[in-house]
Amino acid sequence: MSNNYAGMRRALEGQPKGTIERCAQRLLDIRKTLTPLRTQKKDSSLLLATWNIRDFDSNKFGFGPRLPETFYYIAEMIACFDLVAIQEVNRDLSALEKVMKILGREWDYIATDTTAGSGGNSERMAFVYNTEKVWFRKVAGEIVLPDGHLVVSSKKVKAPKNQPDVEPKTVEMEQQFARSPFLVAFQSGWFRFSLCTVHIYYGADSGPQLKRRIGEIERLVEFFAERQDEASTQELDRSGAVENYILLGDFNVVSPEHKTMKALKSHGFVVPAEIDGEKVRKLGDHFYDQIAVRVMDKRFKVITGGMVDMYADVFRSNDGDRQFMPDICRKAIRRPTRNSRRRRRKRSMRNGGPGRCRIMHRSGWRSTRISQRITYRRSPAAKIHNRSNAIRCRAAACR
Repeated sequence: MSNNYAGMRRALEGQPKGTIERCAQRLLDIRKTLTPLRTQKKDSSLLLATWNIRDFDSNKFGFGPRLPETFYYIAEMIACFDLVAIQEVNRDLSALEKVMKILGREWDYIATDTTAGSGGNSERMAFVYNTEKVWFRKVAGEIVLPDGHLVVSSKKVKAPKNQPDVEPKTVEMEQQFARSPFLVAFQSGWFRFSLCTVHIYYGADSGPQLKRRIGEIERLVEFFAERQDEASTQELDRSGAVENYILLGDFNVVSPEHKTMKALKSHGFVVPAEIDGEKVRKLGDHFYDQIAVRVMDKRFKVITGGMVDMYADVFRSNDGDRQFMPDICRKAIRRPTRNSRRRRRKRSMRNGGPGRCRIMHRSGWRSTRISQRITYRRSPAAKIHNRSNAIRCRAAACR
């Protein structure tokens, strides 16, 4: 690890007493916890990960800006990998630039422009990679679907204001992705590949919006399958091999048996067994983040995979970490009373789904889902999903 921690004292100046010491100790704890992962970094392999860093870092949802120490924790975790796909980077790139400064000069990134519209949420997507292990092949772009392959979705159209007696009608429309997938060509050793990071439209748990979510996944895998199967001579490498494709990001997959996962595993794309289904997930974890591959190179092999618990060492719900939280958070994260649980269940039934309670915090947010006695918590550390998929691919260093 060669992260640049020389400026930590200056960056954390003005924070409450003990912040610098706590941050330094947490970084040591993270490094110790992730030692088994770091020891897998070799010249003959590639460590690849996807991470949805929620609202990074505009505070447009009003949950409060991240604590300055958070950027050091994020950088420490990214440094365990060779290449990381990041979703929900916002228009202001200053937060990402802070992380890059901590990572050091051997790290670089490529980011999209922001996606406009209500579905796009003004988000960017980015690839952060170690230039000593991975290099950019000078090809990058956002995926635009051709006519005849657009995502079909339904939309309610209201009648004009001067016709109040006319009922709204539902019409079908064809459109592009809510957030344009981002494709970049990389190489590590002999392994040449194109990564496409995505943040698929979520919408709702049922109805037309779920249909649109499934449609986006179907159109995405179909697009790359057709491109790979009908590769032109311009897309072949020097040895005449067809391009290898890896899709990764936040697919908003519901479960291994759901139509969202079936759509991802269609047209020849597979989710490696090492990270498929419940193999690397704990009870209550979501299946949103996935990695799917369609690789033609016979030398390619997935060796191992897993998920990283971002909150194993930082912003935990214990007395040691709770003392640094604002008073409102210390009160809010206490065990809910019987009456509060009953009210939350009633609210959940009115909303047609599991209850969600958001608690403001200076460094992020906390969300509690209650469904069939399974409690899923997102700690307030970095406003990110509680897990990050990681896949280790063999790529011999034949530079």
